[in-house]
Amino acid sequence: MSEETEDEVKKDFIREIIDADLASGKHSEIVTRFPPEPNGYLHIGHAKSICLNFGLSKEYSPARCHLRFDDTNPSKEETEYVESIQEDVRWLGFDWGKNLFFASDYFDQLHGFAVQLIESGHAYVDSLSAEEIRTYRGTLTEPGKPSPHRDRSVEENLDLFARMAKGEFAEGEHVLRAKIDMASPNMNMRDPTLYRIRKESHHRTGNKWCVYPMYDFTHGLSDMLEGVTHSLCTLEFEHHRPLYEWFLKVLKTPCQPRQIEFARLGLTYTVMSKRFLLKLVESGKVNGWDDPRMPTISGIRRRGYTAEAIRRFCHRIGLTKYPGMTDISLLEFSVREHLNEVAPRVMGVLKPLKVVITNYPEDGEEMVDAVNHPGDPEAGKRPVPFSRELYIEQNDFMEDPPRKFFRLGPGREVRFRYAYYVTCQEVIKDDHGTVTELRCTYDPESRGGKSADGRKVKGTIHWVSAKHAVPATVRLIDRLFTVEDPHAADGELEDQLNPDAIEELMDCQLEPSLRGQKVGYQCQFERLGYFCIDPDTTEDGLVINRTIGLRDSWAKQAGKR
Repeated sequence: MSEETEDEVKKDFIREIIDADLASGKHSEIVTRFPPEPNGYLHIGHAKSICLNFGLSKEYSPARCHLRFDDTNPSKEETEYVESIQEDVRWLGFDWGKNLFFASDYFDQLHGFAVQLIESGHAYVDSLSAEEIRTYRGTLTEPGKPSPHRDRSVEENLDLFARMAKGEFAEGEHVLRAKIDMASPNMNMRDPTLYRIRKESHHRTGNKWCVYPMYDFTHGLSDMLEGVTHSLCTLEFEHHRPLYEWFLKVLKTPCQPRQIEFARLGLTYTVMSKRFLLKLVESGKVNGWDDPRMPTISGIRRRGYTAEAIRRFCHRIGLTKYPGMTDISLLEFSVREHLNEVAPRVMGVLKPLKVVITNYPEDGEEMVDAVNHPGDPEAGKRPVPFSRELYIEQNDFMEDPPRKFFRLGPGREVRFRYAYYVTCQEVIKDDHGTVTELRCTYDPESRGGKSADGRKVKGTIHWVSAKHAVPATVRLIDRLFTVEDPHAADGELEDQLNPDAIEELMDCQLEPSLRGQKVGYQCQFERLGYFCIDPDTTEDGLVINRTIGLRDSWAKQAGKR
């Protein structure tokens, strides 16, 4: 992406609304928020909302974006998730400054609002069971019917709610509901639940509360308390907007945030349900939330995706009001594009085949100049050792090659990148007929990959000096699912998992420039793809993930079908 394209702001419907509000004087400062629930790790879908909300705070001045945790369900929320979410937002390149909030910051005020609704006749304590409440709500085609407890007096409701808060009742024995319209065509307006009893310790408030507010009640009022001007959320909350506005109106709040919905990210070959991702983690089908196969932000970061690539992707897909699916190849293109710009080049051999240069001095070695980045002259060159014994990729040799195979074969000459012309003279096999070694000769006059007599070769292959190589375990990471739309496929989601989403290769051989590089170091293995050093690396062993191949292998496979 060019610098001009990066800086260009796409004028979507949300920005048009903001522009109009600023022009009319309705707002002099734009305030947005990103309100995740700390019940799991963020995924690539959340990145779209993060880039939107925090991006707006950078585009408009004065403006700010709050990070607010929706921590109203103590049974599912953990400090681990709070910390991981903050790390993910920072990694994407955004900062909330002093604007870090929790819904639990407002528990006292929210409780006061609930009491106000009871006192004004807009809320009541219901003693129906959860199943009875569902039955009484009716269906999409039939109106609901009032609870037999709907007409309790204000005094009785205040007393029951106070006793709920003190912990006098069991979970599920009572709930507090808004009194709106049981015949409303919008199911969300049929006396929704505001508070339920939860006798569990909260990660921030401990055991202070026995009742906790529901999201719909908390969300808009938290926005109001923080002075949010534009509450941006995904389309599934569109039918919740009348309820959002109802609370603000009935409570006559001084601030009236505007909720605006946009389409969430749908990505092929991906599932972004936190419930399902948690199931994968708990069942051991993946190795934690940051497994590089996972679509979590921590997972793709570990895999080697860059924050810049994610921001470019979110910029490209833009915002719409209609749901749809985005091809994952666009995400992968953004990753390749950015890594191609910034990743230094190295040579690595994943499936080694030994080569002995028989006419090279037995104890000889030399340094050849390798280009760090062909597209960046300022990146310079690095010295790479060349010696008598080398490793090449197994698939760069064929004993009986077809006509258009331009790599190494018996009697064939190829260019060893940055080094010399090399010709295969002899093939060594083990007792099972497997090729274990190639014996070759080199042309001493072809140093730098150019022959003295001007002859040309069609094949160029990469290599690593056996004497200097750094051994490593390399994990080849691929898409987590085998089908484009896992939700639409037959069977359970687990049935659509790609069994080849990770392949671990032992005894890979890498050039020595990778020795001592830190976790997270990204590079391109020439001819193979982009790779990243994994946190599993220790002093005893280097572990590297393949971030992505140089080309879209899935598109190539689809073209064959």
